[in-house]
Amino acid sequence: MDEESCLERYGLRPAGAELAEVRALLAEYTARERRAQGDGDTELMTLCCVQLFNSGTLDDVLLIWRAKGASFDAACSVDLELLLGHGLPATLAHLAAHPAPDAATALARLREAEQQGELAGFSVAAYAAARDAYYADMED
Repeated sequence: MDEESCLERYGLRPAGAELAEVRALLAEYTARERRAQGDGDTELMTLCCVQLFNSGTLDDVLLIWRAKGASFDAACSVDLELLLGHGLPATLAHLAAHPAPDAATALARLREAEQQGELAGFSVAAYAAARDAYYADMED
């Protein structure tokens, strides 16, 4: 699957069983990207992260974080803000309570970004609107 077919199939706001398919797709392409940079299709991975961001499910935060960490290209393609589909405070609390080692790493990175002002003025709605506009331009 590529970015265009994924967008056509699931749109930007998949629900129900479609979300499970997007999660599986992201996990598969993250594994490919970890094996060899460029094998994972970071554009598709980013779209999957946007779709999960739009669902606002805290359980997806580490899946998105792992996609971001799959390679240098993935780190550049998957915005840190994509972890924040449920908002910054809830995401920080979720990661602080999560036992996985990479939760602590993601938490530290978010706190660093927050302290450096990288997330100043972040809004879930504004970020989602910007992504909506980006993908609408792709469809034209």
